[in-house]
Amino acid sequence: MNRFADKLSSHRLSLRRARLQTLQINVGRKCNQACHHCHVDAAPWRTETMPAKIANRIGQWIREHRPPVVDITGGAPELSEHFRFLVETARDAGCQVIDRNNLTIIETEAFAWLPEYLASHEVEVIASLPCYLGENVDAQRGSGVFAKSISALKKLNAVGYGRKLPLGLVYNPLGAKLPPSQAELQAEYRTELRQRYGIEFTRLLAITNQPIARFAEYLRQHGRWDAYLELLAHSFNPATVDGLMCRTTISIGWMGEVFDCDFNQMLKMQVRNGKPLYLWDVTPARLEGWEIQTGLHCLACTAGCGSSCTGALS
Repeated sequence: MNRFADKLSSHRLSLRRARLQTLQINVGRKCNQACHHCHVDAAPWRTETMPAKIANRIGQWIREHRPPVVDITGGAPELSEHFRFLVETARDAGCQVIDRNNLTIIETEAFAWLPEYLASHEVEVIASLPCYLGENVDAQRGSGVFAKSISALKKLNAVGYGRKLPLGLVYNPLGAKLPPSQAELQAEYRTELRQRYGIEFTRLLAITNQPIARFAEYLRQHGRWDAYLELLAHSFNPATVDGLMCRTTISIGWMGEVFDCDFNQMLKMQVRNGKPLYLWDVTPARLEGWEIQTGLHCLACTAGCGSSCTGALS
């Protein structure tokens, strides 16, 4: 039994799937950035990308099962040649669509069309902006990223995001600590971004850094691994368990593999039923009630106020 499972057991809790709400699709690892905290280990040099036959099978599944939300991520998901196909297929099926956008992709010449395209299809944008201070963002995401992010946010505002269309910003702590209060931080972001840059957004999502991939390397290199895990375990909050994203989300890999969440995907913890399962092997009804695979990293999702792809949980 892993340490997270011990925590569940000590509180007489179990973790099983509820009704499916979100199909999260990771279309590949290629990105125009290589952020220090990235749990996907995405970068410009990564070559993993979803083939056409897999995108088509996922599109067929969306048309048949019509999940309420289709959440498209990467890497930079827009770099996939099938990004627009997945967006338009999901919207035609009546699904809400989320684009996990890194903002700087909008500032590249090849993707200057993105704001208008996303707005025309009423796609919700959830964008990475780990701080409203430039030096902190550049320290975590690379030199010059903050200025490009601000420019991209202004372009999103110009087509209605943050006003008529939903625009979420993602905060990640700088270093081995938990996020502060999401509500208080959201108020700070709103004041600072409005006063400094005239930028509006809909909501802030505070997400705890996961001790996997690039951030795990950072922790070990700086001798912070044990201390960070102790912080997560000591901060376990049983009130967060019912709201964990793995209860209502399935994460799909770039070859169609099924995972309980995006973090399990990065650790290759594929859902199995005697054999590894792919999206076309399952239905929303079949998944309901299944036990969720857990590991040490799950402590990050239940620490403090909790953490998921939708932000804090309590």
